[in-house]
Amino acid sequence: MLSTALLIVIAVLLFGFLIFFHELGHFLLAKLSGIRVNEFALGMGPRLFGFRRGETEYALRLLPIGGFCAMEGEDEASGDERAFGNKPVWKRILVVAAGGIFNIFLGFVLMLGVLAPQKIYATTVISQFTEDSATSAAGAQAGDRIVEIDGYAIYTDRDLSFAMALADPKAIGMVVERDGRRIGLGQFAMNTQTLEDGTEVVALDFYVRPEERSFFGLLGRAGADTFSMARMVVESLKGLLTGRFGLNEVAGPVGTAQAISQVAGAGLSQGFGQAVSNIVVMMIMITVNLGIINLLPLPALDGGRLLFLIWEGLTRKPVPPKYEGYVHAAGFALLLGLMVLVTFHDVWRIITG
Repeated sequence: MLSTALLIVIAVLLFGFLIFFHELGHFLLAKLSGIRVNEFALGMGPRLFGFRRGETEYALRLLPIGGFCAMEGEDEASGDERAFGNKPVWKRILVVAAGGIFNIFLGFVLMLGVLAPQKIYATTVISQFTEDSATSAAGAQAGDRIVEIDGYAIYTDRDLSFAMALADPKAIGMVVERDGRRIGLGQFAMNTQTLEDGTEVVALDFYVRPEERSFFGLLGRAGADTFSMARMVVESLKGLLTGRFGLNEVAGPVGTAQAISQVAGAGLSQGFGQAVSNIVVMMIMITVNLGIINLLPLPALDGGRLLFLIWEGLTRKPVPPKYEGYVHAAGFALLLGLMVLVTFHDVWRIITG
């Protein structure tokens, strides 16, 4: 059995790989766009070691909480014709967006790896009901395709599981598709089960039809499941902003490392293959999360930079670098404060168990 310390080290390395892949997106698009890259670094803080190849310094830094791709003229004026700021705005948009897009693409590739060994996939079409099924009593029939739960659109079984997990068991709203028509079942109370921590959750009282694997079906399924995870991230962010979820549902690098080590440890009790599968699913969620959050139009994030670049593209007039710098500096300070708060909460949660 692997020790907890080793599992956490593995988790940190995996998290570092996701950051590396994000920065690799920026790096490759910068090189393809003819932009000079001064440094490509994994980690933040003091430099541990590195080497120079061509015009670029490749470095490993002490703190495993991020990374960066430092481009010439990215944050200041430069006379170099290969500087970031001297390239056409459409090229700069592609370079800035590449990090988040690479993270989401990595999620798709990893999802292919998770789904490929499976011979059948679950659908959202009801095949049969359990005894005393509340869903059946509400009017659902075998052959119905579940298309909406409490206003949340259902495309895959992952959407179905996510929506059911968030639903109020005492009043769940469901819409099904039957013979090409959408039929609302109204609100009804579902059967429930109680978890170990006392939380009451929805108990599924129906089964869904399986779907056999095919090559194109695998590609479509991987894309749909990756999209479903992206929607989960957006819905979770909405929950944080509206107060539906609290700080206990947020995890930083420390909490993420602990979560990965926990799912790995749980999987090891069922075999090495299950441990790997658990870790990969967790990595998919994290990399999609990183991609979506980085593309949000917030200062200091890639999405914030994209907003300024889109404005420049529409108005043909860039925002003065001084003012853009102020916005990103303020956003970075707030982001750093949030990271400190979340990390402190992660450590406190681990200590207090």
